[in-house]
Amino acid sequence: MATLLHIDSSLWPESASASRSVTAAFRKAWEDQHPEGTVIYRDLAVDPVPHLDAHTVSADFTAPADRTPEQASAVAARLELIEELETADVVLIGAPMYNFTIPSTLKAWIDHVILAGRTAMVAESPIKDTPVYIVASRGGSYAPGTPREGFEYVQNYLEATLVEMLGVEVDFIVPELTMAHSNPAMAELIPLAEASKAKAHEDAQSKGKTAALKAA
Repeated sequence: MATLLHIDSSLWPESASASRSVTAAFRKAWEDQHPEGTVIYRDLAVDPVPHLDAHTVSADFTAPADRTPEQASAVAARLELIEELETADVVLIGAPMYNFTIPSTLKAWIDHVILAGRTAMVAESPIKDTPVYIVASRGGSYAPGTPREGFEYVQNYLEATLVEMLGVEVDFIVPELTMAHSNPAMAELIPLAEASKAKAHEDAQSKGKTAALKAA
């Protein structure tokens, strides 16, 4: 049975979130192909995972029998996240741009699932080549050739961590100019924003279906 791991990190509900509406379109397309499939869902805004702390990191260098109760608890929580990732045939991540980068809640999740010797820096990782679809929404445009190209730290960061460290295959869906409707200074960009939104939803539906068929 196919499994989709779906992670949202936007602060806003689907009705007000560009990334959530697109991840929802992807998920629906995937579920239409896999009505009996399993969806593991994490809403990091509603139920954030803890940031790495000394208990979690020190436990990596401590034999299981010698771990303190705090270390054991931290390891258990971390392994739950890793096992969800290892179980998934497809991963879907909503990653809106906040202050030029990803939400801190998503960064915390990434820090937990990157574990040397298990998911990273290991020749035969169970998550190697797993397809990961990322909805990288952003209020302006940071595309190549735009004035703010150099401030794009969402796709660059996620490629560096997920591809280089975890060995997964990343595919981006990028709805941009999402602030055009609410920022008067961007009013003239509304047609471009609408076109970007429409393309993002079209891409989500198409890629959601394709991902499902590959996992069949």
